[in-house]
Amino acid sequence: MKLTEIKDGTIIEVFVKTNQPKFDVKIDGEEILVFCTEEPVKGKVNKELIKKLSKLFHVEVQLISGATSKQKNLLVRSAKKSDIEHALQLAPLRNNV
Repeated sequence: MKLTEIKDGTIIEVFVKTNQPKFDVKIDGEEILVFCTEEPVKGKVNKELIKKLSKLFHVEVQLISGATSKQKNLLVRSAKKSDIEHALQLAPLRNNV
């Protein structure tokens, strides 16, 4: 997983797949895949991504790069790398994300 802990939280690098039947987060080797239901128009995917990941991690999530790309870097505020790893491993078990 591409996670970098900094003083403000942890930066995660994700690859987004749009127009999917349901929102989901999966780990594929070293890559974090996020399946979004929205289409990439007027920032809809970014809004969904931030909302759902904030709910998953229980903290504020900010998009720091990749606003128009499928590869995105997000800052998970006040979160340790170990907390993010744990939440991502449990993500497939959660149906309410």
